[in-house]
Amino acid sequence: MTDHYAAFDRLKFDRPAPWVLRITISNPGKSNAVTPAMHRQLEDVWAAIDADPQTRVTIITGEGRAFCAGGALDDMPSGGVLDPNQQVSKDFNNAVRLVRGIIDARKPIVSAINGAAVGAGLAIGLLADVSIASKTAKLLDGHVRIGVTAGDHAAIVWPLLCGMAKAKYYLLTNRPMTGEEAERNNLVSLAVDAEVLEATSIEVASELAASAPTAVRMTKYVLNHWLRQQSAIFDLSAAFEMVNFSGAEATEAMAAMAEKRAPDFKSDVTF
Repeated sequence: MTDHYAAFDRLKFDRPAPWVLRITISNPGKSNAVTPAMHRQLEDVWAAIDADPQTRVTIITGEGRAFCAGGALDDMPSGGVLDPNQQVSKDFNNAVRLVRGIIDARKPIVSAINGAAVGAGLAIGLLADVSIASKTAKLLDGHVRIGVTAGDHAAIVWPLLCGMAKAKYYLLTNRPMTGEEAERNNLVSLAVDAEVLEATSIEVASELAASAPTAVRMTKYVLNHWLRQQSAIFDLSAAFEMVNFSGAEATEAMAAMAEKRAPDFKSDVTF
């Protein structure tokens, strides 16, 4: 790989086909959970790809058996270091940059969801222009489970992809679904057997790379305007999510996960 991507040392890159760049999310032993440094690189890499004349299409996948487990729990916002307003602003801006970076990327993105995709990892997988999941992959939004609003991508893209009834059911109950179920619910473009996922993602990416680049990019830009029109919904969901991180519910939910017990939410609803 050339120096064009040298700054993105928390990600892996290769070229599986002409004009196709593949990004592999890699955090061995942690199901490819996103650290703060990796998050920043995932925010910025799309602009670098748009400026790369050797790339027309990007594939993004995960290393090993997982796609991406979302934000690393030990790196979740917890307060105490920054002023609360600064912490909320910082985390809000980071989330916005990741989601809008993918939506505004000019070149098409194909996700190859090879295993567990949670939180920010699921955002990356579902915001791709063509999302391809292994039939056995496990997809979980995860936000309510850790005591925060379903922010990131969920509120803007789930109702558009699978309808409001399914969006509410899965986001509120936080029930997982397999890749096969996700295809049936129109949450992903395709679900394929695990052994052909890589080949299928390369085939689709190569087909896109062989198409008229300007026409493909302009078509993507127009279609993603459906998402841009929901910017007010996205901003509100992301803001609620960041505020929730400093609350007692998130503290209890994450402590319960770490201790492998059921959470005990003592306070009544105040919203």
